[in-house]
Amino acid sequence: MNKNWSVIRNGLVTSPNFRSCQRSDILIHNGKIKEINSPGMLVPEGSKEIEADGFILMPGLVNAHTHGHGSLGKGLGDRWSLEHLLHAGSWLNNGRLLEDKRLSANLNAVEMVLKGCTATYDLYSEVPMVSVEGIEAVAAGYEDVGVRSTIAPMMADITLYKAIPELLKAFPSKHQSKFSEIQAAPTQTLLNTCKSLLHKWPFDMTRSKIALAPTIPLFCTDDFLLGCRDLSDQFQVGLHMHLSESRAQAVKGIQNYGKTLTNHLDHLGLITENFTGAHCIWMDDEDIKRLANKGASVAHNPCSNLRLGNGIAPVHEMRAAGTNVGIGTDGSHCSDHQNMFENIRLASLVSRNVNPDTEAWLESSDVLQMATSGSAQALGFGGKIGQLQPGFHADIIFLSLKSINFIPLNNPINQIVNSEDGSSVESVMVDGEFILLNRQFTKIDFNKLYLDAQNATERLKAYNYESQKFASSLEAYISQFCVDFACKPFHVNRYVGNTQTRS
Repeated sequence: MNKNWSVIRNGLVTSPNFRSCQRSDILIHNGKIKEINSPGMLVPEGSKEIEADGFILMPGLVNAHTHGHGSLGKGLGDRWSLEHLLHAGSWLNNGRLLEDKRLSANLNAVEMVLKGCTATYDLYSEVPMVSVEGIEAVAAGYEDVGVRSTIAPMMADITLYKAIPELLKAFPSKHQSKFSEIQAAPTQTLLNTCKSLLHKWPFDMTRSKIALAPTIPLFCTDDFLLGCRDLSDQFQVGLHMHLSESRAQAVKGIQNYGKTLTNHLDHLGLITENFTGAHCIWMDDEDIKRLANKGASVAHNPCSNLRLGNGIAPVHEMRAAGTNVGIGTDGSHCSDHQNMFENIRLASLVSRNVNPDTEAWLESSDVLQMATSGSAQALGFGGKIGQLQPGFHADIIFLSLKSINFIPLNNPINQIVNSEDGSSVESVMVDGEFILLNRQFTKIDFNKLYLDAQNATERLKAYNYESQKFASSLEAYISQFCVDFACKPFHVNRYVGNTQTRS
């Protein structure tokens, strides 16, 4: 058998534009697609034969925005806004050992693979601050499973309570000093760690990339943002930020800078083709034009946006302006899972609830393109993954036509978007090699992962018990802050309807 060649026979293959499926054979050479042609096509002698009759074959989904540290935090918050989530950061990520960081990436990767995702952009947060060994452990965690990744350490040199002092003032006075004393990592220390990561990144960049993630504009000094900008330019790596995610952030941006958050970042020179803005909900038309004109990308996270009550991003307007848009899950601590199929469906559905003009609604082919090649461009893998066509890496998922989601089979593309939930994923390839075969992982012991994750979670719960109890006791004050800030004037509305919480 010729180990360099393999052929997948008789699968129902999605077209590059996701407008049709056609029964075809896929010839793979050294991990890349060499040819796609009619069933029975001639292939090199000794090629490994893989039978795919009864399967839809589509490119692996690409997750444009997640947080691997969140994989150990499923189900820890209910009626949380973004500000509740950020406040909980004091206990959500604290006390983790190096092996916990690798484990959390393992868990995130395993869930994504089971739901058809083969690559991700992970903004990983370490407490008390980013470290070279921690971020390298995260990248190794994805490689353990076989998932492609772009790892961006999430960093800030301003604390939540200094960035939004109104939140601190919402707490009882007896508790304010506790939070006001919290210090962020020093600016230069963060930049020096970034330089070390970029200089010595030990991984194959075709599988595991490095990027930078100054987390939120309000949480970063201009000096830190400029430092990240310069490093991104020097090393030609991605720059990924949460941008205009909540109404409170958007309002505070105007107060701080006299301009929108996007305008401020553009003024500093951060908005380039290497830039990805996550969420991008509370943007106006000028913000959208800025992103499009500079060739930037947006990571649309519809599940998280709805879960945290942040509103609906103007995705139709972004795409119409020419902005590249990908789809992400966000972290499991704020969106509950890593199911790209649910986010694909929600991206389609929410687009139908902001405009009565059906021509402005996202088509099935639109959201599939966003979740594959659109996200791939954001990750820095553009033109290499996200499509089934010659020259692309053979990152392929096998969806069983015997799944109830495809019975009866009427329109495969529409059913992938509107019926599929991840349960049809039978096998997954990366670079032409199975990392999931017949629902069994080939590179990692799932049973061991299950036990390790449960044990780590129990240990971390005990370690953070008092911190969690204290932080949770203040949630009502955060809710009041959110209501107050939601009523402050802002020139766009991204909530469904136009009702204010208060007059």
